[in-house]
Amino acid sequence: MSLSAVELRIATAKQAVLAETGRLHAEFGKARVEIKYDGTRVTNVDIAISEAIQSAITTQFPEDQFFSEELAMTEQPIPVTSRYCWVLDPIDGTNNYANGIIYVSISLALLEDGLPIYGVIYDMARRVLMHGGPGRGVWDDDQPAKVSTKSPHSHSLIGFHSPVEKIYAAEGKRLIENFKIRGLGSSALHLAYAAAGHLEGVVEHNNRLWDVAAAAAMILEGGGEIHYLTTPPFPMKEFWLKSPRVQYIAGNATMCTRLHEILER
Repeated sequence: MSLSAVELRIATAKQAVLAETGRLHAEFGKARVEIKYDGTRVTNVDIAISEAIQSAITTQFPEDQFFSEELAMTEQPIPVTSRYCWVLDPIDGTNNYANGIIYVSISLALLEDGLPIYGVIYDMARRVLMHGGPGRGVWDDDQPAKVSTKSPHSHSLIGFHSPVEKIYAAEGKRLIENFKIRGLGSSALHLAYAAAGHLEGVVEHNNRLWDVAAAAAMILEGGGEIHYLTTPPFPMKEFWLKSPRVQYIAGNATMCTRLHEILER
């Protein structure tokens, strides 16, 4: 039986991501670092992985658009015009990667009509592939996974990074007072870990679209919810490296309700 258009793309995505894991591990903690236009770090490995995965995808599917955090800056947003498009973060957690801290991921999302339909995330710390999407399950190292069904409690593990904007410091204080906090340095892993039940919730203030796209395809399929606190990034109608930050909460329904109460929004 021949694979459907989506199944063929999913198989290609997994192969393309796994093909770059050797490069990721080989340069861990010693890659050359530069500072980008926005003050964030980039390494030669980010760029090499981005170029390799883009080549693998666009060679197989030349009709698809491919977007990456490491694309050249454009003056204006790029309209999404193809049925299928891809969003890549070649190294989510570049600061960790450059400093030899293991919480790093490769995050690749497949979108149809601007909506995430499958995510493929390589978890460097555990050396496993996490992937999934609507109607196709969530898989953690080839084992079926789902969102935690536990009710919120004082020992719930919440993925949270310190906000860039200090106006959200009070929200951070309230989270710390109510939960156990984990700040891994990879936003894609936070949301993927919630989709697979390793974390019970997530609060993010600092994401960009490429940080969230792959795991956003997984969280609902895993039985959870994602509530955007800013303008929802999907369906994606355009791609721009200067796009606004994405803020969201995620977890099971009860957790999301409790997070809204704590954040007071």
